[in-house]
Amino acid sequence: MYKGKARAYTNIALIKYWGKRDEALILPMNNSLSLTLDAFYTETTATFAEEFTEDRFFLDGVQQSKAATKKISAFLDLIRTEANCSFSALINSQNFVPTAAGLASSASGLAALAGACNEALGLHLSSEELSRLARKGSGSACRSIYGGFAEWQQGTDATSYAVQVPSDHWENDLSMIFILINDQAKEVSSRDGMRRTVETSSFYAGWLTAAAKDLVTIKQAITDKDFTALGKVTEANALKMHATTLAAQPPFTYWSPESLRAMDCVRQIRQQGLPCYFTMDAGPNVKVLCQKRDEQAILQALQANFAKEQLILAHVGSGLTALPVNNPAPKTIKECRHV
Repeated sequence: MYKGKARAYTNIALIKYWGKRDEALILPMNNSLSLTLDAFYTETTATFAEEFTEDRFFLDGVQQSKAATKKISAFLDLIRTEANCSFSALINSQNFVPTAAGLASSASGLAALAGACNEALGLHLSSEELSRLARKGSGSACRSIYGGFAEWQQGTDATSYAVQVPSDHWENDLSMIFILINDQAKEVSSRDGMRRTVETSSFYAGWLTAAAKDLVTIKQAITDKDFTALGKVTEANALKMHATTLAAQPPFTYWSPESLRAMDCVRQIRQQGLPCYFTMDAGPNVKVLCQKRDEQAILQALQANFAKEQLILAHVGSGLTALPVNNPAPKTIKECRHV
């Protein structure tokens, strides 16, 4: 029996990943850039044993459906091939983040799974190799391998992975406030929303052109430690991404009336002299990017419109972390081979 455990934090894209050019390999249509945060995370334990007759997947203590387990098994097959191991696995994941609510639970979940399997089977994969592996489970998971800023490069199957974006630790001066509008599963999944947008949105070509320019702008802002430039391009990029869904067929949106109210609230706070900018992923929840020195004043301003329990403060998160388990990992991959 071989066991490993890992923790991965969510990341929030400041330059969005929206659309795949290869569904099977999960290759993105554009580069994206994210910030890993400490508020939400996933811890996963992977156990491989010869006596297991099938893969089993538990999330927050509940055994998952055959359909959900099938997706995990497909990912495990990639790892089993890498390790030359045919053992079935027991996967226990705990999400310290609402699942499928646009809060990047799939990113932390698949990154943690990749890390746990790496530990269990003694693969000793590098960060780039772990990022490439995590990408094959969930695209944005490749960025959760790293703390701070990370850029997911388009690449090919072999070269599409995330890399650390140098920042001289400037991200430690930043904060993000989550405004939880709805922590329930969304009606249109990210996967389905992306596909519909790529295939049918008349705005999509413009999005790709703009996203490439936004990436250049944000990397320069990070180099210059220019918060205003960082915030402006973050907010504009999110709005452009969401605009593509309105031109899809049939049209759809992840915004709710409360999302619009939150965005307007952020604009008002900014006009009052507190620099802050919003972003949104594929869900109704709004994230507010600000500087750590202003976070308490901005939180207080937000509390005039939202309940305290709707507001979660986050700072920069660390990269993928191996956690101790009772049973040691195998010393060599050969110990796990089923011959």
